[in-house]
Amino acid sequence: MRLLPTFALLAAVSILSSGAIAADPLTFEKDVRPILKAHCFHCHGESGVVEGSLDVRLKRWILSGGDSGEAIVPGNDSESLLLERVESGDMPPGEKNLSAEDIASIRQWILDGAKTAREEPLTLDDGDYITEEERSFWAFQPIASPEPPVVKENVSDNPIDAFVLDRLHREGLAFSAAADRHTLIRRATFDLWGLPPEPEMVDEFVNDPSPHAYAALIDLLLASPRYGERWGRHWLDVAGYADSDGYTNQDTEREFAYFYRDYVIDSFNDDKPLDQFICEQLAGDEMATGKDASQLTPQRIAQLTATGFLRMAPDGTASGGIDRALAANETISDTIEIVSTSLLGLTVGCAKCHDHRYDPISQADYFRFRAIFEPALDPKKWKAPQQRRMSLYTEEDRLVRKEIEQKAKQATENRTKRQQEHLDRTLYEELLVVPADRREALETAFKTEKSKRSPEQVALLEEFPNVGNISPGSLYLYAQQRARRASDIERAADALEQELIEQARSEQLAEVPAKQREAIATLVSIPADTWTSEQKQLAAEFPGPLVDASSLETFSPDGFAELQRYREAAQICRKINAQTDLANMQDEINAIRATAPKEKFIRVLTEPANHVPPTHLFIRGDHEQPGQELGPSELTVLKGSDPTEIEANDPDRPTTGRRLAYARQLTNGKHPLLARVLINRVWLNHFGRGIVDSPGDFGFLGSEPTHPELLDWLATDLMRGGWNLKRMHRMIMLSQTYQQVSTRTEQLDRVDPDNRLYARMTVRRLESEAIRDAMLVANGTITNRLHGPPVPVKEDAVGQVVLGKEMLDGERKPTGKSQLGEEASRRSVYVQVRRSRPLGVLETFDLATVAPNCTIRNYSNVATQALLLMNSSFVIDQADQLAAQAIRAESEVPQQISNAWQRCFNREIENGVLTELTDFVARQTSAFKSRDAKLSAEAAHRLALASACQAMFSSNEFLYVD
Repeated sequence: MRLLPTFALLAAVSILSSGAIAADPLTFEKDVRPILKAHCFHCHGESGVVEGSLDVRLKRWILSGGDSGEAIVPGNDSESLLLERVESGDMPPGEKNLSAEDIASIRQWILDGAKTAREEPLTLDDGDYITEEERSFWAFQPIASPEPPVVKENVSDNPIDAFVLDRLHREGLAFSAAADRHTLIRRATFDLWGLPPEPEMVDEFVNDPSPHAYAALIDLLLASPRYGERWGRHWLDVAGYADSDGYTNQDTEREFAYFYRDYVIDSFNDDKPLDQFICEQLAGDEMATGKDASQLTPQRIAQLTATGFLRMAPDGTASGGIDRALAANETISDTIEIVSTSLLGLTVGCAKCHDHRYDPISQADYFRFRAIFEPALDPKKWKAPQQRRMSLYTEEDRLVRKEIEQKAKQATENRTKRQQEHLDRTLYEELLVVPADRREALETAFKTEKSKRSPEQVALLEEFPNVGNISPGSLYLYAQQRARRASDIERAADALEQELIEQARSEQLAEVPAKQREAIATLVSIPADTWTSEQKQLAAEFPGPLVDASSLETFSPDGFAELQRYREAAQICRKINAQTDLANMQDEINAIRATAPKEKFIRVLTEPANHVPPTHLFIRGDHEQPGQELGPSELTVLKGSDPTEIEANDPDRPTTGRRLAYARQLTNGKHPLLARVLINRVWLNHFGRGIVDSPGDFGFLGSEPTHPELLDWLATDLMRGGWNLKRMHRMIMLSQTYQQVSTRTEQLDRVDPDNRLYARMTVRRLESEAIRDAMLVANGTITNRLHGPPVPVKEDAVGQVVLGKEMLDGERKPTGKSQLGEEASRRSVYVQVRRSRPLGVLETFDLATVAPNCTIRNYSNVATQALLLMNSSFVIDQADQLAAQAIRAESEVPQQISNAWQRCFNREIENGVLTELTDFVARQTSAFKSRDAKLSAEAAHRLALASACQAMFSSNEFLYVD
């Protein structure tokens, strides 16, 4: 009973379908084959898999049937087994059944006699059967060169407006009014710089009476280095730029990946022709031969750096505990996905394991495409990331470094000599405090080579560990104990002194006449100030027996010299710190080496000379099941307008030259996709929506162009104009289409609610980077400096990813604060892109994904964004900086609020809003003071004004541009 509604629906669809298309019978190629290709080919015909002996790739094979007999009976749907199986849900197996519409199409095709549009091929052995219907798809056709239409009431001489207005008129629509200058400068500056304009720029533009003021503004914006940072970021999205390798949790950092980022920024700032830009990234290493290839000129460095485009994919081949062959092949797959989605606008990667389910891209096509890159990305001779680096050291750098290394070597020898001196001194000092009768043996044992010491010597050194443990590695411990050692030496000196005095007295007393010895001996035992005159006379006559510390040198010069040796050793021991001394010398060595030019590397893709590896089709995409060998080629469906073949090995080059040949084929003006894909992305980033709304997929599942003639005209004009991008910016931004207001109307919402026809400008939310950067511009703290290593990111104590250098304790927990200085205020394009650690403040507002690349940004509107704006320490700090800037600029509260408002929104504040905010700041000031009696009036006011600034940052007017 439950099946009745389904069959009733199918019957209804069948009746409607047959009635609607009775005059135009369905054909296998146009109506049925796409359905079977998407759902059935992988089990019934593709890659040699023919379950049930049924191959459904051609109509005649379906008629032949399989193990169960013929699959269809033309004209008889009830006797057609294929239809029965798809209706019952048995085919395809699994949960994904055919839709009612697809089943109805198969039924109607059978009822119409199971016709084909033309004679079918004899065989599909080459795996590249493309029907005329597939080949005629708009994206695979040559780029046309349509003339702009002549449109009534068109006051613009911009060809873009002619195409757009013509389309609008067909829907009964027209352009909206032009936006005011405040709106235009904010829109244009964010478009070309990704930043808000400074107040001075706004005032100058708004008050410029010249009719050419807007065109001059565009030229000003395009000439700024900020342009390259903005539009370079767009390309870095599709290139999948990252400063880490990804693939594993280790996510190893890519130390020099930023050179590619800087190359991209410079290319846009220099207005490098896009065809050259593409060629350099695909084959910069092959663009020079002979002597030119080995000389690291700025141009050559740029060409090599550009190949970093093919090094952006996640690469875990240097990580431990992974299947290296699998990781290498996945890196190649991701690279192909980056190349194909960014340059062709096709999801070529879907054909890695089987023929593409929707687009005419066979698995063989995929591997022929892979063969273009395989000489440089050979999984059989794979190079880990560190092995693919190229040093930027010049011969001059090496000579300078050699000279500096000689100085460092001499300084190192001096330090080694000084270290030995400290070791000898330490041994000397320690020997002073051991029994005299053991010193010589102990010193001999210490100086005997360790492997040659006798058991007695080993035992002796163990008995006196303070001697036995002396070594270069332990010298720092002895330095820390030098106060102890000095005291021990001084005590030994005191004992020696007493011993020497007693010995000298005894020797001197023996020389005194016998009758006077007793009297002299008595003098020694009584204080001198108690002596009688006779005793004093006797002492003067025989001073020797009365020797003391002050007279020891006279009566025992050798003993006194030995005692002085002790005293001096103790003094030196206290004075000299071996650890500090050697550390200072090491610092000097490091300082010398620091003057050498730092060796930097670029991450390049090159292929070895005379290396022509075979490329095999992987059965079911499994790299351990290689199938037929295939040569390099463009996708078959794209070769119609340019059948140029790619040589497997260019005899005129040391490398195969495949990538360079392909790059030139892409940019020769005949390719049906490249120019369309590139200009569509330009349009997308000016209007928030591409003419094709799926910029990474121009295939059957992608969006069809809303203005196909305009897309082709723009693509043609891009190529004819020398692939000059700034020229295209000017044309687009000077059009009436671009300069419209964004105001919605009832008619527009009814006819074109998504603004696909461009009867107005679309309101767009800023990207995450633009939001952060806009805050830095508003408060005047942004650091506008081009190039260089990325600003590092780290996890803080609560796991949030913030800016900073990672500092971990012994348990690898974050500790301390790393000071970045002005680096913390650099533009977001310079923030490190760690695949495992996206910066929190950027991630919340839909940061570009790099798995492996991002062809279009998402723009969500979720609660976490509001929470971040309310609670993020970054936002709170930036708001405080804006408040401080306003306080420095103005003395009165209303003027401070007006100043902050102007910096946030690029327009004057309305009186009503100013009154509200002034009252708000007054109330907040009182609230802060009531909470903290120790808070000064100035501090409370700054906190209150910062609250108002934070509200400005959180407003739609700040986050969106119209």
